[in-house]
Amino acid sequence: MTVEATTERVLRLLALLQRQPSWTAAELAVELGVTDRSVRRDVERLRALGYPVHATPGVGGGYQLGAGTRLPPLLLDDEEAIATAVSLRLASGGTVAGAGESALRALAKLDQVMPSRLRAEVRAVYGATDTLVGPGVEIDAELLVTLARACRDAVRVRFRYPGRDGGEGERTVEPVRMVTTGRRWYLMAWDVDRENWRTFRLDRMREVETTTWRFRPREHPDPVAYVQRSVTEAPYRYLARVRVHAPPDRVRQLVPPQVGRVEGDRDGWCVLVVGGDDLHWLAAHVARLGFEAEVLEPPELREAAAVLARRLAAIAGTA
Repeated sequence: MTVEATTERVLRLLALLQRQPSWTAAELAVELGVTDRSVRRDVERLRALGYPVHATPGVGGGYQLGAGTRLPPLLLDDEEAIATAVSLRLASGGTVAGAGESALRALAKLDQVMPSRLRAEVRAVYGATDTLVGPGVEIDAELLVTLARACRDAVRVRFRYPGRDGGEGERTVEPVRMVTTGRRWYLMAWDVDRENWRTFRLDRMREVETTTWRFRPREHPDPVAYVQRSVTEAPYRYLARVRVHAPPDRVRQLVPPQVGRVEGDRDGWCVLVVGGDDLHWLAAHVARLGFEAEVLEPPELREAAAVLARRLAAIAGTA
């Protein structure tokens, strides 16, 4: 057998190992059209190239592609290559500090080896797509890794964080999950000193370090729902509850999760919970949704809506 044929077979073996978690030698031999002995030799060739192929002996055993000390080259099919290229392009304008440069380097490597037919499809997607980049806050990638490991390993984290009075104090927490709204990153964690769940903005955390204290994970609220509640209510002077005559999913399409929360679905109505520091802004925000609405609270929002209505009537010349 020629070297080219052997190389092709080894690459096919790698693709098979990436396709599903585990294979027996007999299954691989059938897929490749070779003997079990040839499969074992090809596995050794992959190991020599840096691919950690684990073997489990006995009945029911087989070969499995594991994680090694370095990242070896990956084999991607057409759909995976296109999805990866598009994702890298989007990541190049993300909110993780340094990720944009890394994404562009990876994209350049992928573009260099990508077949021309796939390159044309990817560029067609690029040409037909624009990204609206908001004023997001960049987060250090090392901070993300540190917190991700702490969540995974259930170890406490210590950091400095500003309080409501403007001062900065030390916080010790038991992290659960990081949540991103697209513009900002948040950590949901159990605050050890305050004995309650808290949400922390990653861009406000300083001197973050993991401790050696392991904790037993406790029952916790849904991280996404908890963070959404925190970011839509806690920071604002006013919290409005408005009944809206529209399906919840339709309102959610118009109100980003970091701006408002939609509850219930009864008789074609739902409740929008939205926070703000200015009642007139809240009134205008509800009015622009274009649905029939009823203010539940606060009462001052009804007054602000009346003022807005008079102003709009004056502009329209119907006052």
